[in-house]
Amino acid sequence: MDRGSFSSSKGDSADFEQELTLSDKLKIFKSSQFDPEAYLTTRCQAMSENEIRHLCIYLVDLKKASAEEMRKSVYANYSAFIRTSREISDLEGQLVTLRNLLSTQANVIHVLTDGARIESLSDGTESSAKVDTVNFEDMEPTKIEKWLAQFIETLEVLLAERRVDEALAALDEGENIAEEARDQRSMTPSTLLSLQTSIMEQRQKLADQLAEATCQPSISGVELRSAVQALKQLGDGPRAHTLLLKSHQQKLQSNMQSLRPSGTSHGIAYTTTLSQLVFCTIAQAASDSLAIFDDEPAFASELVTWAVKQTEAFALLIKKHILASPAASGALRSVTECVQISLGHCLLLEARGLALTPILLKTFRPYIEQALNANLKRIELSTAAIAAADDWLLTYPPVGTRSLSTASLGSMISLQPKLSSSAHRFSTMVQELCEDVGSLEIMQLSEQTLGGVLQSFNSYVNMMINALPGSMETENLEGSGSRIVKMAESEIQQIALLANALLLADDILPRAAARLSSSQQWNRADEPPRRTWDKQNRPPEQRELKRRLQRLVDQLRDSFCRQHALELIFAEDGGVRLGADMYLSLDGGRDEPEWFPSPIYQELFAKLTRIASIASDIFVGRERFATILLMRLTETVILWLSDDQSFWEDIEEGQRPLGPLGLQQFYLDMEFVILFSSQGRYLSRNLHQVIKNIIGRAIEAVAASKIDPYSVLPEDEWFADVAQIAIKMLTGKANFGNVEHDASPTASVSARSASSVHSHGSN
Repeated sequence: MDRGSFSSSKGDSADFEQELTLSDKLKIFKSSQFDPEAYLTTRCQAMSENEIRHLCIYLVDLKKASAEEMRKSVYANYSAFIRTSREISDLEGQLVTLRNLLSTQANVIHVLTDGARIESLSDGTESSAKVDTVNFEDMEPTKIEKWLAQFIETLEVLLAERRVDEALAALDEGENIAEEARDQRSMTPSTLLSLQTSIMEQRQKLADQLAEATCQPSISGVELRSAVQALKQLGDGPRAHTLLLKSHQQKLQSNMQSLRPSGTSHGIAYTTTLSQLVFCTIAQAASDSLAIFDDEPAFASELVTWAVKQTEAFALLIKKHILASPAASGALRSVTECVQISLGHCLLLEARGLALTPILLKTFRPYIEQALNANLKRIELSTAAIAAADDWLLTYPPVGTRSLSTASLGSMISLQPKLSSSAHRFSTMVQELCEDVGSLEIMQLSEQTLGGVLQSFNSYVNMMINALPGSMETENLEGSGSRIVKMAESEIQQIALLANALLLADDILPRAAARLSSSQQWNRADEPPRRTWDKQNRPPEQRELKRRLQRLVDQLRDSFCRQHALELIFAEDGGVRLGADMYLSLDGGRDEPEWFPSPIYQELFAKLTRIASIASDIFVGRERFATILLMRLTETVILWLSDDQSFWEDIEEGQRPLGPLGLQQFYLDMEFVILFSSQGRYLSRNLHQVIKNIIGRAIEAVAASKIDPYSVLPEDEWFADVAQIAIKMLTGKANFGNVEHDASPTASVSARSASSVHSHGSN
């Protein structure tokens, strides 16, 4: 559905199609008077099904964008939020302390007020004063005083014996009694003040005792939770939560002291142990915090801040002791395994509301990228080292590589293609690279990895181009920046170069790249290739990769064709074998030449026949590539002839004009090319048209010299017969025993031609 159809259904719905900011798009939903039902009724009542579906898709995308914007906003302001929450927590603690001080001060004022009232009442007559005067020192302790003394003694005993629960109960009981006594005035002010002071002192003493207990390394988890719970009941929640986290951190530090990284060979074991220790400690701290303090924002913020610090410290340890050295040397597998282990333990905390993965990603990503780049560089160096001694013969991969370690030899042969030794090394290393990076999909390194693989393949293709004999002299010189490679001397070796590039680009590399994304249902590298998914299920990035790989293969193919075309056109001494003189000289002799295709086209046919035979054995299942290869090689030779200015200058403007015999030979050569290309099924429309054009140009050159070309040329059947006889002779299938002679002029020309061809072949 086009954009206009949705907008036209409702005037105000055009806003959805405008380039608005996210804030503007969400403005309508932020209104306090937003009514979802009215919104949908207003916009959907006149919409078609497609327009409603379009609106739903738009709203879903808007919801995702809004969620992403909120997540970014939270991360952007998280530090300020944590700092504010911590300040609020501290302020709450200070308010609790202030409340206790105010309560104590109010009690003191209350006692002083009661004492002043008693003294004012005692300012009566002297006689009455004498009567009412009591010697308190001589009086026995009252029941309340005895209870108070016993209460204080009991508290001290409970604290000394660390009977926390009973001490808390006694303190609560004492506070209740003091509250009742103050309300009912059942205690003297001094006794009440003494009781309250004792309760405060014992409460503080118990709090200090609990705080000291939480700092003991030998404290168990149950004892820690009990102490923190008791401290919270004493009214000092912020201190209790801080001590809880501090105790877990002390245990973590103590356990970490027994761990010692012993080199990269033990890096995975060290990472596993340390990661499990750190994140299990964080998980336990989160569980304890939630169980004791519930989900109070201040304590939750402190927990998140503490967990972030522990995660950062863990990441720095792994970076320093485990990742730095392997990343620099390109040991990508070691790096990815350690990172994957760390992320695996970290992701388990997300169920508890702790999303600490971004911290690890931020710390580990530079080392993953460093290892990736170093690994790509190592692929190029290792492949180049083997290419320097590669014999460019296709074999099955050696047994023992990672991807073949569990496969039998029979299945290995059926699943793995035949490549040269350097291509096998390149394939194995790229597959391992993609497998390692694919295990870290959360890092989103697919695009960077694909770019690196493409660059490495480009480097390998350039090495194979340098392995062609025609490239060795110009591109493989010392100081040119190209790597030294072993030359592919034979045609079999040179076609093996093409097989390397084709199999890597068409099958191996795309399947290896598919490992970078587990969300796509691709074939595994150990599964037989299926041609059906190539166009149907390949995502856009894979299609783009395939196109770019194919362009590199085309470069190698074009270099192959150019090198073989130059071998035909130029002699070893640098002379041109495909020149105008081979046609201009025919009309200078007295005798009519023996009609047969020119030697250069005989060699072209022989070369194409050999290449076709080799390609049929190598490119099994990929016959189209072999056909295009033959087509491009033929086109390269003919296009060179078509664009050779010196050739046509001699033909059209030279001192010796092109005569009837030269035209007939030229016509025969072109018809010979058309015939064997057609029979070999690699005659393209472009090649056929180019040949027709240059034949027409040669005919025009003869016509310009006042000669009617059509009067001197035989019938088309004559050229076809001679070309067919030449093909049979060159392929060893000629048989002249049944040649019949007809009295007609056309038949006599054909018989004469057959005789001359036979004579030429005998010579």
